[in-house]
Amino acid sequence: MLRSIMTGTAAGLLGAAALCLGAPAPAFAGTGGAARSPLTFCGTDKATGLAVWADPAGSCATALEVAGAYTMAASSRAGAPATIRVGAATWTCQERQGDPNPYQECVTGDSGGRAGGRVVLTS
Repeated sequence: MLRSIMTGTAAGLLGAAALCLGAPAPAFAGTGGAARSPLTFCGTDKATGLAVWADPAGSCATALEVAGAYTMAASSRAGAPATIRVGAATWTCQERQGDPNPYQECVTGDSGGRAGGRVVLTS
């Protein structure tokens, strides 16, 4: 009986640990947010400490560069939309209303030959 209790407890703890290890994807309200593919967590912006998310997956190096460039551009623009250039791509960035908190989003129509890219910064 003790063995079955310990086995059940161990299985429960492993299940709880598995649930805690996955990074939750942020939820965003607004136009087209739900229809887009899932975002990949890339790390934090060094200047602001905001979480940086990327779409498509595998573009984290670019996403972190975009976040840094946007942080510098946004500091002098006081919330106004900003256009930045990273590599050969031009990104349009602005603050958007999330559910419940606002977030910053940068999009490009040319992401290294792909259909486009998206970088999201959240608190």
